[in-house]
Amino acid sequence: MAKTLGRAQFVREVFQAMPHLKRFPSNHMWIDYDRDADVLYMSFEKPQRASDSVLQDDNVLLRYRGRKLVGITIIGTKTWRLKI
Repeated sequence: MAKTLGRAQFVREVFQAMPHLKRFPSNHMWIDYDRDADVLYMSFEKPQRASDSVLQDDNVLLRYRGRKLVGITIIGTKTWRLKI
């Protein structure tokens, strides 16, 4: 991503995301992106050990252990748009 956006633009976008990232349910987070499958995985605990998953209409999979959100999977990130 940094190669296509240019470094300055990439850094600006990371800083623009900061207020949102600070609201996540954990002080630590692990992010993995599978380019071949175009899937973004976010974990708020390692190991995640999710016991339940809820697929949203926008191809977002919320992963829970009990009532606690422990991860988010976004399917099709290249074409993904937030539907509000």
